[in-house]
Amino acid sequence: MARYLGIDTSNYTTSVALYDSVSGDVWQKKQLLPVKDGALGLRQSDAVFSHVKQLGTLTEALLQEHGGLPDGIGVSVRPRDAEGSYMPCFLVGETAARCAAAVCKAPLSCVSHQAGHIAAALYSTGRLDLIGRRFAAFHLSGGTTECVIVQPEKDNLLTAHLFSQSLDLKAGQAVDRVGGMLGLSFPAGPQLEELARQSQKIYRVKPASKGVDCSLSGIENRCRSMLDAGETPCDVARYCLDSILAALTHMTVSVQNVYGEIPLVYAGGVMSNTMIRAAMEERFGGLFAQPQFSADNAAGVAVLTRIMQEDGV
Repeated sequence: MARYLGIDTSNYTTSVALYDSVSGDVWQKKQLLPVKDGALGLRQSDAVFSHVKQLGTLTEALLQEHGGLPDGIGVSVRPRDAEGSYMPCFLVGETAARCAAAVCKAPLSCVSHQAGHIAAALYSTGRLDLIGRRFAAFHLSGGTTECVIVQPEKDNLLTAHLFSQSLDLKAGQAVDRVGGMLGLSFPAGPQLEELARQSQKIYRVKPASKGVDCSLSGIENRCRSMLDAGETPCDVARYCLDSILAALTHMTVSVQNVYGEIPLVYAGGVMSNTMIRAAMEERFGGLFAQPQFSADNAAGVAVLTRIMQEDGV
């Protein structure tokens, strides 16, 4: 039996996971970073401090419940596999992982946060067989709204090449900013969806686009105008989500126009939204991570670590 520990310290969540390569089970512990009421995010210094306080407790609890030292350790050390991709909060996880690997005399693998999201989506949909093949992956969160073409290259099984993106506001930012103006707490995703479900309207939104890319900054402005004009909060919430759906649809159609019937994988916190997921599944099919594997998590990091270390990648 071999078990692999994954660590992810994103700007939203402290997360640790253990992957059993024999049973295929994943166990995880995660905790949102605390955000003051009314705030729309965290400063990196605050995120780092919160991770320092939370990571040890979560790791201790995970290993106590599932026993034994890990045979391998993996950690996300950057947001994306792109030059210049950096965020200080990932240093907390990297430091802890390096210390743990040295003490346990276990090999250490470093991956990107985005690669972890993609791997978690593949694991949760039972499609790890796509690793080593070409597919399109959509990552929608507070820090990223992208479609990437994933394919193996050199020593990286999940090399991601950017195909399209939001040119300004990210989908998760739009959700949290609209949620903030509606008085919802951060992060606002689940509450905004619950509110939107109360709306009787369906908005047919024409996405703001430039080629294969999209622009989401208009969502915040339009929602503010709707609220000022007396529109109900549930309708404002519904417009926000329908606008994100329209942008995601544009990006999906664009990648199919270029690559044909390429497998489609959707991950990231925004893709936990069941309204957006249902509409996309009806039109495009695709593979969607289960909610617990869609929002920030270390499960994909642990799974990738197993593949990298056992297969010698």
